[in-house]
Amino acid sequence: MILFDKERCIFHLQGKGFSYVFQVIRDGYLAHLYWGKKVKEYRESSPLLFVNRGGFAPNPDPSDRTFSLDNIPLEYSAYGNGDFRHPAYQIQLENGSTVTDLRYHSYRIHKGKPKLKYLPATYIEHEHEAETLEIVLVDKVIGLWVTLSYTVFERYNAMTRSVQFHNKGKENLRILRALSSSVDFRDDQFDLLTLYGSHTNERNISRHPLAMEMQVIESRRGASSLQHDPFFALLRKGTNETSGVSYGFSFVYSGNFQAEVEVDQYQTTRASIGINSFDFSWILTPKDIFQTPEVVMVYSDQGIDGMSQTYHHLYRERLCRGLYRDRIRPILFNNWEATYFKFNEKKIEELADEASSLGIELFVLDDGWFGKRDNAKSSLGDWVVDKRKLPHGLNRLAKRIEGKGMAFGLWFEPEMVSPDSQLYRKHPDWCLHVLSRPRTVARNQLVLDLSRQDVCEYLIDAISKVLSSAPIRYVKWDMNRHMTEIGSALLPPERQRETAHRYMLGLYYVLEILTSKYPKILFESCSSGGGRYDPGMLYYMPQVWASDNTDAISRLKIQFGTSIIYPPITMGAHVSSVPNHQVGRITTLETRGYVAMAGNFGYELDLTKLSKEEKEMVKKQVAFYKEIRPLIQFGTFHRILSPFEGNETAWIFVSPDQDEFICFYYQILAVPAPPIRILKLAGLNPDFCYKDMNTGKVFGGDELMNVGMTLPIEKGDFLSHVWRFKKYN
Repeated sequence: MILFDKERCIFHLQGKGFSYVFQVIRDGYLAHLYWGKKVKEYRESSPLLFVNRGGFAPNPDPSDRTFSLDNIPLEYSAYGNGDFRHPAYQIQLENGSTVTDLRYHSYRIHKGKPKLKYLPATYIEHEHEAETLEIVLVDKVIGLWVTLSYTVFERYNAMTRSVQFHNKGKENLRILRALSSSVDFRDDQFDLLTLYGSHTNERNISRHPLAMEMQVIESRRGASSLQHDPFFALLRKGTNETSGVSYGFSFVYSGNFQAEVEVDQYQTTRASIGINSFDFSWILTPKDIFQTPEVVMVYSDQGIDGMSQTYHHLYRERLCRGLYRDRIRPILFNNWEATYFKFNEKKIEELADEASSLGIELFVLDDGWFGKRDNAKSSLGDWVVDKRKLPHGLNRLAKRIEGKGMAFGLWFEPEMVSPDSQLYRKHPDWCLHVLSRPRTVARNQLVLDLSRQDVCEYLIDAISKVLSSAPIRYVKWDMNRHMTEIGSALLPPERQRETAHRYMLGLYYVLEILTSKYPKILFESCSSGGGRYDPGMLYYMPQVWASDNTDAISRLKIQFGTSIIYPPITMGAHVSSVPNHQVGRITTLETRGYVAMAGNFGYELDLTKLSKEEKEMVKKQVAFYKEIRPLIQFGTFHRILSPFEGNETAWIFVSPDQDEFICFYYQILAVPAPPIRILKLAGLNPDFCYKDMNTGKVFGGDELMNVGMTLPIEKGDFLSHVWRFKKYN
């Protein structure tokens, strides 16, 4: 519900469990008043807004020293007329100046949630699911109209924000900075939580107190990146997994971003997120409109877990789309770590025979099936089947795999081109590049310029021909390098800094066309693993290969950190061979299976080299996952023990009706003289009794959560245990 108090000019957005309040104050500025636990009404007795801060606070009205933009918590701030904090936006005029002054003009409240043109965003299926507020701000001097959009959901403890810039003036405007959200808090008593990493080490958890400084996480790599997720949270002091207050900011975008948390001289906090202003500008000609991507903001008074639950349910139900949003995901086999580039039709069919006999449902042919792709040095861009490896083509191979009772899937890396390729030789200007500068290669490849319409249409046509040539039911869409020499041959000099964002708009256009054209195909996003694991990609592809690191113990941290925002149904997780190809670690097949079962389950090893006993265990794992996957993919996920805090990891999946659950526990390293350990569960119905499906023992839900279970004491590293319970009447 969105309320407007006309007398006091206060907008009060009431979500499921929160209130967000701001006010039109003197001279038409917007002041942020409150974001927190839901209140019925924001009254006159609420905290004082204007304070005399002394001589260094500029005063628009020299007779009133209490009014200074540098002191006021603002809703969408500018720089240059009194507020010295980092602004939410910045515009350069034709005269070279960057001073603007937006004032309140009007508002509109309406049911529903409008789509963002050309951009991914959360959505609704019925008008009553959400309500939207649009605030129009105007700089009359230059004719700039800015619309702040706020949407509050009925069922989710979340709101979204985005901004639209409209040039109604007579001169060109250059946007230098256009963040999607900025929130001013009255104090600095927070910890900052972020997710950082690198290739094969994604989404580690960082948490530290705010300091009197600017703290920034960002990507300048042309993708949301392996290094930082486009997300951060502010946690009130003492907030833990299950209690305390969390404020989450998640950016629905797959390119360069910046997230800033600034503590000023008065110990107030400004939290902002949006497109990275580094190497970015956008020329807004008269009548033109620029739309920023969406930010999803979550308030929780039930700790980090409460924040995660909101993101999980919202992203699974109203960000992911298509046939597979609500459909059980298949157990897959991927041939990559089994063969790498060295395969032929016979080897693929041998692997398919083994996969079929073990109960696997989807066979994925990874890199190396096209052009003359015998290694990573050639052929990206030449999406034509290599008849040396597959003499009978994809259609026969796919149908033969279907005949074995499995669907067929295929790997692509459409956004890249190899210098050694027919495509590059024909169109050397189709990659990102800057004239007179060398073209930096990474993994022997360059980045195609998706800011160009002709490149986008080529990709749509080339990939469509492949997808229409055979019964393909799954696509792994990879992207294995970041952008360098970010420039486009078709853009004029004054628009070169638009290239990176135009690339993302081009990518989203291609994905919208292909996913709409092939609605029965399950698309999985990949970027050397988790290098572009973001809400923007989830809008088109409902699952992501979480990491190229398939080591089970490494995956505990990767999957735990990923779950802070993203639901397990979006995580691709595979069992691979040992010693592990990334870290060399040896773990049991049982533990590798139990870790991978906490996501979309699959295998990535040479099945033909498994022993008879190992094949029997794989068959049992596959059968077991088929039993539990409704819980894994559509249940409620809770973290219990963190691998970032100790030698153990535990998590639990509970059915929506709380009638059953499955709990996974992992011991990382053995310790001498171990203490007796108690594991307290979470998310159960305290009034239910639950039966252990292995032992037949019955426990109360309240008992399992408050008293807990005694963990077994065993010798050995990398051990795992699973408990499965069902409601007992």
